[in-house]
Amino acid sequence: MSLTDLRNATITLALLLIIGVAAIGQTLSIPATHAGNHLEKFTAALNSGDEAQWKAYILEDPKAVDSADIFKRRLELFQFVYADLGGVEPKQIMESSEYSISALSQAVKPSGPYEWVTLILTFDSLPPYGWASFAVRPATDPNEVLPEGELTAEKLKTYIDAVIDELVAEDRFSGAVLVARYGQPLYRRAVGEASRRYHIPNQIDTKINLGSMNKMFTGVAIGQLAQQGKLSFDDNVGKYLPDYPNADVRDKVTIHHLLTHTSGMGDYWEKLFDAHWWEIKTVQQLADLTAEQPLEFEPGAKFSYSNAGPIVLGLIIEKISGMSYYDYIRENITGPAGMVNTDCYEVDRPTENLAIGYTRSNYEDERTDTLRNNLFMHAVKGGPAGGGYSTVDDLLAFDVALQTFQLLDEEHFNIVTTGKVDLGPDAKYAYLFGDRDREGHRVIGHNGGAPGINAVLSMYVDLGYTVAVLSNYDDGAMLVADKLNRLLLR
Repeated sequence: MSLTDLRNATITLALLLIIGVAAIGQTLSIPATHAGNHLEKFTAALNSGDEAQWKAYILEDPKAVDSADIFKRRLELFQFVYADLGGVEPKQIMESSEYSISALSQAVKPSGPYEWVTLILTFDSLPPYGWASFAVRPATDPNEVLPEGELTAEKLKTYIDAVIDELVAEDRFSGAVLVARYGQPLYRRAVGEASRRYHIPNQIDTKINLGSMNKMFTGVAIGQLAQQGKLSFDDNVGKYLPDYPNADVRDKVTIHHLLTHTSGMGDYWEKLFDAHWWEIKTVQQLADLTAEQPLEFEPGAKFSYSNAGPIVLGLIIEKISGMSYYDYIRENITGPAGMVNTDCYEVDRPTENLAIGYTRSNYEDERTDTLRNNLFMHAVKGGPAGGGYSTVDDLLAFDVALQTFQLLDEEHFNIVTTGKVDLGPDAKYAYLFGDRDREGHRVIGHNGGAPGINAVLSMYVDLGYTVAVLSNYDDGAMLVADKLNRLLLR
């Protein structure tokens, strides 16, 4: 499994599931479900540190037996997680269903990057009930003491400053943080360096990679075209792209499927880096990477996070609008919202105040003690599936424009952001937005991650809060956003 596959796996399951932590009991009761049984098997195999046990567990899934590639990726996943955490000890079941489970877990290795993580396993609901996806995401220490009483701006600042100061001291966070309520910033801070070589500090207006958060812009663009009567969510791809090379995509996949990751399309990352990736700067070039790739399952059968699907949406936007995807987003989303520092900048050209990402992962998919830049680990130019740049102020501007119906009318705002596909208890995926219920409060948004890239935008619809965190470090934004989520929902 490549580094990007691992980050995508995190997004697939942990997508926007910012876990609220309750008190830890003395004993852990694991549900007697298919997912619960596998949680016990998985942790036993992982914690053994024995590659033979890892292989035996992996081969219980026929998909790994039938595919050498799947077997290899899953073995690499065990190696990666064990190297980081030294194993995990589940302490509390957070969410559970027959085929999905998440558990707050403590890392065995005290010197690892995270002490607490949320371990999430999901399995197919049809025979042979094999792995669907897996994620490990940073979590908050359940014993942490939160401020009491009304959450004033002073209490908020004191708490977040302490969180960020600790992470900076441990060299685990670099980037920018914003918390706002009803569109008014309550807290803004930038730390770390945009360039470690030249010791250029991050600033609030430093442009930082969004990862997959560009998908929200693509979802809004499709919603705008639907609002204008130029497309229907139930239309097949072929209605707008009659010459698309893959007949199954052309004839079976709908715009709804592409927006909800239920199309059966996969990813383009491996093909990107097999190609002259430094030359790929258009949506058509990205689409060509997977145009002949067969569907992984029948459209509509299940959710499987895809980066190839939003690329096809980008082609549809271009076909209907008659302009490039990038121009469309600038003229219809970032421009009207006042997002002056947001675009898919080309990293091989000088762009003022653009942060470089830094990762502890190497090119062999191993976590190391060496920090290296990620310029050879992501695309030269982002697109409909992710990879653009923004600032926390611009993300607040996007939230305000979205929720005041400047980008979509109220009807289409609700269509785009309301969950369509279940991801587990209290969480759904909408049209390239996450939609979940956290402690009785609705939170919409998206996150993004890759080596040296981590980003979170959470819009607390009924509470009025906006949390935007951008980091040019591995997993940095999640570390801060999880703390903030717990604080705001305490």
